[in-house]
Amino acid sequence: MGNDTAASDEAQWRAKLTPEQFRVLRGHGTERPGSSTLNAEKRAGRFLCAGCGAPLFDAATKFDSGTGWPSFWAPLDDAVGTSVDRSLFLARTEVHCARCGGHLGHVFPDGPAPSGLRYCMNGVAMRFEPAP
Repeated sequence: MGNDTAASDEAQWRAKLTPEQFRVLRGHGTERPGSSTLNAEKRAGRFLCAGCGAPLFDAATKFDSGTGWPSFWAPLDDAVGTSVDRSLFLARTEVHCARCGGHLGHVFPDGPAPSGLRYCMNGVAMRFEPAP
């Protein structure tokens, strides 16, 4: 029965997401650097999970990291979780949506003050909601 539930969940995600969103959010993929329109987003607002709509980052914490991915120095409270990712023969800290578990990107200890962290996110894993 567990396999039927997993297959049903996967089918629901595939129906809801674009193929690229599914590859990143559910398959732990990475989008091409520089491919997201969210890199250029500079308005006030929030970045939400493209999978479930949960608020993830306030636009005030976004900065240009020069990496080609939207980067932030801090998530919203209780918005993300982390786990160890050893897929590239080194340990990295993976970041996922705290609500739906969708893969967002990775966090690195080379960001700006005040946190010193760089949350390097896949733009396809998020959507932007401008402030009213």
